[in-house]
Amino acid sequence: MSQDMKRLIVASALFTLTGCYAMAPQWEVRQAQLQTYQVHRQGQVLAGELSTTQQMAADLSMQNQQLAMEKQQLEMAAAELQQNLQVANQRLGNLSVEREQLHNQYKTLLTNLPAPNNPLSGSANSRFEDLARRYPDFEFDPITGVSKFNGDLLFASGSDQVQSSAQALLKEFAAIMNDGDASQFNILVVGHTDDNPVTRETTKAKHGSNWDLSAHRATAVVKTLSQLGISEPRMGAAGYSKFQPAVPNTSENARQQNRRVEIFILAPDAAVAGRDTQKVR
Repeated sequence: MSQDMKRLIVASALFTLTGCYAMAPQWEVRQAQLQTYQVHRQGQVLAGELSTTQQMAADLSMQNQQLAMEKQQLEMAAAELQQNLQVANQRLGNLSVEREQLHNQYKTLLTNLPAPNNPLSGSANSRFEDLARRYPDFEFDPITGVSKFNGDLLFASGSDQVQSSAQALLKEFAAIMNDGDASQFNILVVGHTDDNPVTRETTKAKHGSNWDLSAHRATAVVKTLSQLGISEPRMGAAGYSKFQPAVPNTSENARQQNRRVEIFILAPDAAVAGRDTQKVR
């Protein structure tokens, strides 16, 4: 028997004896005993709840410590990942620099060493490369030495009149071809059209078909280059109509690329430019 229970019994007995001597009513004694027992039971419940709460507090404290350790581990892992990312970015930057250096070396080799099909010297190649960088619709191939005036750079739609906006480009082109070793080479100007037939009456009155339009445009470029100082005996003109497209005529953008004028640089002993049969569709 517990000490609390013993105390309760003793207190109840004393109270009973005292009540008897005091001649207290029996029901008051019983009521006092019940109250005493209820207080005792409440004390036991509270003691149990306190123990449970203390255990929960201990568990939460342990969980908090574990979370703190996990947080510390995550922070360390994040720091390591950040460091690895910085190293990877540095390596990527180094590789990008090396790639750019190799690309520049490759371009230097192309422009300074004449290719088998390109009779121009390295200096002329470099000047044409610079021209292509400054005029987005002008292309220069350092392998073949072919210059391309793309889209509607030189002419308006259906016209063979060289646009005033193209005069500066053609003037620089002529200056390169009249300078140094390039002045010994000949030029063949070739006109190309897209696959749209000539239908507009005002255009058809001057150019009956795409054959006429392509040849007339090549002739117009030759005349303009002559006015800019290139000797006429060095030049020739040809038109390929729609039959040498640069890309398939599947969209307006593609057709714009096919409306072009190409200029072939020919060695002094070359009479004509070779026909590119691979482009024939």
